[in-house]
Amino acid sequence: MSNQKLPEITIKAVLLGSLLSMLLAGANAYLGLFAGMTVSASIPAAVISMGVLSLFRKSNILENNIVQTAASAGESLAAGVIFTIPALVLLGYWETFDYVEIAKIAAIGGVIGVLFTVPLRRALIVNAKLKYPEGIATAEVLRAGDDVKKGAQDDGSGGIKTIGLTGLAGGIMKLFQGGLGAWHSEVAGAFSMGKSIFGLGTDISPALISVGYIVGRNIGILVVAGGLISWAVAIPIYSAMVGFEGDALDSAWDIWNSKIRYLGVGAMVIGGVWSLIKLFKPLVEGISSSLAALKNQSSDSETPIEEQDMPINYVVIGLIALLVPVFLLYLEIINSIGIAVLLTIVMMVFGFLFSAVAAYMAGVVGSSNNPISGVTIATILFTSLFLLSILGTGSGVGAASAIMVGAVVCCAAAIGGDNLQDLKSGYILGATPWKQQIMQMIGVLSSAVVLGLVLDILHTAYTIGSPTLSAPQATLMKSVADGVFTGNLPWTFVYIGGIIAVILIILDLIQEKKGSDFRVPVLAVAVGIYLPITLTVPIFIGGMVNHYGKKAGGSNASEKRGLLMSSGFITGEALMGILVAVPIFLTGQKDWWPQVSGINLLGPILFLGMIYWLYKSVSKK
Repeated sequence: MSNQKLPEITIKAVLLGSLLSMLLAGANAYLGLFAGMTVSASIPAAVISMGVLSLFRKSNILENNIVQTAASAGESLAAGVIFTIPALVLLGYWETFDYVEIAKIAAIGGVIGVLFTVPLRRALIVNAKLKYPEGIATAEVLRAGDDVKKGAQDDGSGGIKTIGLTGLAGGIMKLFQGGLGAWHSEVAGAFSMGKSIFGLGTDISPALISVGYIVGRNIGILVVAGGLISWAVAIPIYSAMVGFEGDALDSAWDIWNSKIRYLGVGAMVIGGVWSLIKLFKPLVEGISSSLAALKNQSSDSETPIEEQDMPINYVVIGLIALLVPVFLLYLEIINSIGIAVLLTIVMMVFGFLFSAVAAYMAGVVGSSNNPISGVTIATILFTSLFLLSILGTGSGVGAASAIMVGAVVCCAAAIGGDNLQDLKSGYILGATPWKQQIMQMIGVLSSAVVLGLVLDILHTAYTIGSPTLSAPQATLMKSVADGVFTGNLPWTFVYIGGIIAVILIILDLIQEKKGSDFRVPVLAVAVGIYLPITLTVPIFIGGMVNHYGKKAGGSNASEKRGLLMSSGFITGEALMGILVAVPIFLTGQKDWWPQVSGINLLGPILFLGMIYWLYKSVSKK
């Protein structure tokens, strides 16, 4: 499809894209610190963009595409930041969040991610024809909105009204639970059989149900399978071997936190390495074909706008220029020019490899399912072992340096996946690639400005790393980096997790050979092993609502309605989580909100009601 005559980068599109990037960065920062997962913001950004730009007489589908390109960058960059940077506070390297340093890390990593993936567009989108499911979905949402604008009949999904209504519902749930303390955030219990402990529970969060709905049945099953490996197999076996004292549930949490979650570390590392091995050949071929195409493009003035990427010489100049702030960042920590140079090289190598992996994986499983945390753990573990060999165990900055390398790589990989997903939408709609690549950078820079403040607000209100805001990935990164230098990493569990990962890889290869549509991506199970069981259960429920709701409904309108409802629940709960935190941050009083008692059962009832609401909406033809 070609829309060559339509304007793309306009003042209103830049302003709206920048604003939405900031808002969605904040919302997903909260979601990721709470749930350990983020979801693609492209669809809600597209719907909001259509709603706002419809107020202007002159607006078009490519403007909406430009807005969602910038806005979704905020969500992706938030994942890169919150998966790694809180580890610096948890380590004790920072006493509080350093706003300027966070902005520098996020901006540098994000821009590097865009530049690294420019040469991959042609290979992965045009030649490889990867699915990029969320990119296709976003393009369809934009087309549907454009059709309605042009007078076509409403498709029945509700559009921005659906997002607004469910966003309000999710926000009210969060206000009563997180602000007013009207009910507990989870329902959980455990029992013992002999010396074995068995535990199960669920968070009563509409956002987590929505995460499960978006990632779908297969991923939901795999995530909860990982949780059951920890809670129905590993914890019972370990508790039977060593025994426990006191409350069964408290003991189960202690065992999981100190030992069992490291099974997930081993599984994630092997999964990250396997992703590289599996993708090495297609990526090399893809990069070669893209570079050849870009050379031809430079000598061909008749190249259609749909094929016009950012010139490769600009990409190279940009990457060389970014080496300087990266080097200075590491020099400030390590205080050694030689080691800072080596860390810069390590970051650039891993940054490119994992940006490419993330770009490819986004095409296979979508941005929401992209194994960013897995490849980041592999980066941090390798960097920690590398620094250990140079600095020894007595280094006070070795772990922090490894986290800093991982943070830039994580931001680059997160943006790399998002960039290709957005470029897929643009390819379908006839957008200009280099304009989207510019807007991706604008989205990165906009969100980089606010993420440090968001982290500071949330830390003041909830304490990042506490049960309220556990920051699972950041806690994991801290444990891995610190464990290497202190010698406290429970390597036995890491090794067993690696063995589990190998078994899962073999199972996935068998499923691939059979041609089955139910695959076993190792990193999905690894995330489930590492996450608390209370997070994996609602994700599983959401995935099953998706499956059975679509089975009963089966229309395009009902499918779109489900995506919009889920986006609304997530956005509403996440933004309210930040709003609840603001007065606590400003006053320094954790008890600022009045507490409501006597309605504890209302939370689970409303939670079940929202599950039913989502199912009925999706199953309605």
